[in-house]
Amino acid sequence: MTLKPIDPNIASAHTLPGSFYKSASLFEEVAEKVFTSSWQYLCDADILTEANTYHPINLLPGVLDEPLVLSRDKDNQLHCLSNVCTHRAKLIVEEPGRGKVLQCGYHGRCFKLNGQFKSMPGFDGVENFPSEGDSLPSLTLQNCLELLFVSINPKVSFDEVFGPVLNRVGFMGLDKMRYVATRSRDYPVAANWALYCDNYLEGFHVPFVHPGLNAALDFKNYDYELFPYCNLQVGVAKEGELTFDLPESSVDYGRNIYAYYFWVFPNLMLNFYPWGLSLNYVRPLNHKETVVHFRTYLLEGGEAIADNPGVHQTEMEDERVVESVQKGIQSRLYKSGRYSASMEKCVHHFHRLLVDALAK
Repeated sequence: MTLKPIDPNIASAHTLPGSFYKSASLFEEVAEKVFTSSWQYLCDADILTEANTYHPINLLPGVLDEPLVLSRDKDNQLHCLSNVCTHRAKLIVEEPGRGKVLQCGYHGRCFKLNGQFKSMPGFDGVENFPSEGDSLPSLTLQNCLELLFVSINPKVSFDEVFGPVLNRVGFMGLDKMRYVATRSRDYPVAANWALYCDNYLEGFHVPFVHPGLNAALDFKNYDYELFPYCNLQVGVAKEGELTFDLPESSVDYGRNIYAYYFWVFPNLMLNFYPWGLSLNYVRPLNHKETVVHFRTYLLEGGEAIADNPGVHQTEMEDERVVESVQKGIQSRLYKSGRYSASMEKCVHHFHRLLVDALAK
């Protein structure tokens, strides 16, 4: 199935066809062309804090299933390596552990914690051995807000993708946030992952779906901004609501900002509130099921003001709508829709990026 390009003129454009959300083969194509080349949230930076330790991680289970291992060497340098032995492809590390080397349990091949080949029994007489290909492939790790990101085959730089986020909210001192497990949870959603993103990317539905959120937002001043690989919805608060204490250097100084809702292509939401961050990582399971990982990070003093019950209620309302759309999208009579030129700019942005990535 070949998708037609999305018209760059939102006023004349049509949305993704309903068939996109139903196609198992297109889902596989998205996995290879979109998820392998985009920057994906991996884990928090404090997963390994001591030298000579390692931790296996499966990147996007069920979609990419890429076996990786994080290691921190004797010099306290953090590495992200392939977790597949370069001899016969056995997984090397199956449990978090401690040691000066990574040793494959199949034939004893050893690697340094930076991935460099170290030793291998039984290979005397093998020509041109070891070679560069006998070391473990490594991936570039990026640390942003003490969150680790990785890409198997990045098409654009990390700074180009995440720069607009840091430029806008860097004043918050987000490197001092702490993860709060009791305010974090996973949400299964019986819908295609892209439908979940579509819903997130517009405030158009807020007055109809989210009565609590609508009561807090000054909807007539709700705003949208587009960047090359992310976009932003700016929630302006009504009088009396909790807002950011913005520095004069902020482009929003003088505005009553309720929240900054950043979406990063293709499947990450970073929702910044005065109390901290609600990170929403959208992880596809297949073309009709998704799990969304909600992770809460609080700034100092944020515990007293964090509105996690409100976040949960909004999520429940969103899920009901998205799962209803998943049922509706199965219709043989639905083809595609049109965009609101004023309120669905971010949805249009997402669809264009998605189709462009698939075309490449």
